[in-house]
Amino acid sequence: MKKLAELKKRLADLKASGLSILEAADAEGRDLNAEEETRYDGIKADIEEVSGQIARAERLAEERRSMDAVQTAGAGVYDVHEPDPKATGGFKGMAEFASAVKNASRQGSMVDPRLMAANPSNVHQGGAASGEGFEVPVQFRESIFEVVAELDEFGPLVDEEPTDKRKVDGIADETTPWGAGGVTARWRSEGQQMTPSKLATEPRSIVLHELYAFVLATEELLEDAPRLNARLTKKAGQAIAWKRNSAMIYGTGAGQPMGWLNSPALVTVPKADAQAADTIVAANVLAMFSRLLRIPGDKPFWLANSDTLPQLMTMTVGDRPIWMPPNGLADAPGGMLLGLPVMLSEHARTLGDKGDLQLISPKGYYALKRESGPKFAQSMHLYFDYAIEAFRWTFRFGGQPHLSKPVDPANGAATKSHFVALAERA
Repeated sequence: MKKLAELKKRLADLKASGLSILEAADAEGRDLNAEEETRYDGIKADIEEVSGQIARAERLAEERRSMDAVQTAGAGVYDVHEPDPKATGGFKGMAEFASAVKNASRQGSMVDPRLMAANPSNVHQGGAASGEGFEVPVQFRESIFEVVAELDEFGPLVDEEPTDKRKVDGIADETTPWGAGGVTARWRSEGQQMTPSKLATEPRSIVLHELYAFVLATEELLEDAPRLNARLTKKAGQAIAWKRNSAMIYGTGAGQPMGWLNSPALVTVPKADAQAADTIVAANVLAMFSRLLRIPGDKPFWLANSDTLPQLMTMTVGDRPIWMPPNGLADAPGGMLLGLPVMLSEHARTLGDKGDLQLISPKGYYALKRESGPKFAQSMHLYFDYAIEAFRWTFRFGGQPHLSKPVDPANGAATKSHFVALAERA
């Protein structure tokens, strides 16, 4: 499962690389040059190879799930649908596992030995309700976080690191090469004494906050395996992915990550003089572009709500449009604006509100994810209470911009940041 997720991410990265080559040529109104042709052909070959690997991995996974064996344990005989019980505990799917836990929760019922066969210590009974239940097998834990990975808009782009700690202490250095503080370089004449400079660091702590999905399943739903699997994987995964990415933009820093739109590091560009409500004009875009602080090697992009498209697509300087998608209106929206790609996202605010158009250098955001075992998963436990089964997934994540405030430029008065937003136009 983990390998399949990695292959899918590799395929997405390859497609993005190929598309960037084509878009660069389209933006300049030319064909691919020889070097680009060679790179593009190599990417196409890699895409074909990875696609084949994904198809084989999916076929093998399906074959593994369809294999049946018989395991006798204790007083009962149970079907084992997975040759590696360490991965699935011998259960065919999440629904079968949930049904076994439901039966185990009934007084006088026989406990399916598969619940304890792979790991007898995975039982959490007694104490508070939140500590009761059976630990979900590894493969089912990973399946939900594959959904999270597929829907993760910003995680692969920001400066993200794994950790097993709940709080990470470090130091920050926000000085610039042109500033008066921090490490500086100076010219000197022969024999002249050197003037030392010092690192200007300050302590910085990031807490990994707990994000959870808590799902209740009725008896009727527990008996409907397809619906149960969809509820416990796709729906929970979508909810976790949405909340995580939303916090990276709008988080308050109190019990959740600090989002860049609420951070003191944000640069907010005011609307133009006499600008009408709910509009975006060329002066807005140019002003935002001039305030972006780029990180070397980063790939900045525009984050926009689809509500902004009528404004962006009809924006002109004089009588000339300044933005159009590749091949005009014949292609899907996206394209480039001042040489940077436009990412349409439901996370962006509606037209006219602060955050409808943002300019982002993503490596300016530092994120930490808890990685103990499967990717993204801290723990995943099922517990029971009366006739309703409760499923809970927890995930620890923390983050904040590298900067604590915008930086002064080498020349000029307008500050710059890795994150720039257009002010409200009411």
